[in-house]
Order: sequence, then C-alpha cells, then structure tokens
Amino acid sequence: MSRKETNFLDLIVTRNPDYAWEEGDGGAVTVHVRNRGFYNWLAQKAFRRPPVSRIALDEYGSFVWRQINGERSVFEISKLLSNRFGEEAEPVIGRLVEYVRILYRNRFIGLKKS
Repeated sequence: MSRKETNFLDLIVTRNPDYAWEEGDGGAVTVHVRNRGFYNWLAQKAFRRPPVSRIALDEYGSFVWRQINGERSVFEISKLLSNRFGEEAEPVIGRLVEYVRILYRNRFIGLKKS
C-alpha cells in the first residue's frame, strides 16, 4: 500500500519554450509572455494592453532562471544559489521551492522526474 512519492527537490526544472527571454545589463533577466486568447485580444483592443508582457526578474530570480537548463534539479539549483548569495539567500530551500512553485503555476517552467 506504499505509494512512492517524488521528492520535490529531485525534480528537474525546464524552461517553457513558449516564453522568450533576454538578459539585460547587470545580468537581469526579462521574460517575454505573449498575451494570447480572446480575452487578451479584447483587452488589447479595448484597453490598449500590450501584446507582449515583459516580466522583469529580481537578482535572485534572474540567477535561478539562468541556472535552469533542463538538467539541474531543484536541489542542485539551491546549492548554486547558496554558493552565490550565502547568508543573504537563507533559508535557501524554502524560498527556492516556493519560487519554483510560483513559476510552475504560471507555466514559466516545467518539472520532470529525474
């Protein structure tokens, strides 16, 4: 009756190929999200909403985004984050897990078993 569950830290993180991104001055990452669908089209026509939203990531988010290569697990990224930012990023794992969940819920990334 044991159900084998996957440890979240063992999941491999992949970027969503539908979202373009660019790295600006100082390493800041901006993710470009195309606003598609009927309601987005309506908002673009009626309220002059842009067809592409640009999501600017902060220093920590930009670092994490650059580490996502489709081969690293959440745990491996947490170690890189800890090495880069040290005590500033503590508690690393808790913060990173929540950030990865937010990215996943918003479909910026995918998660797969290793």
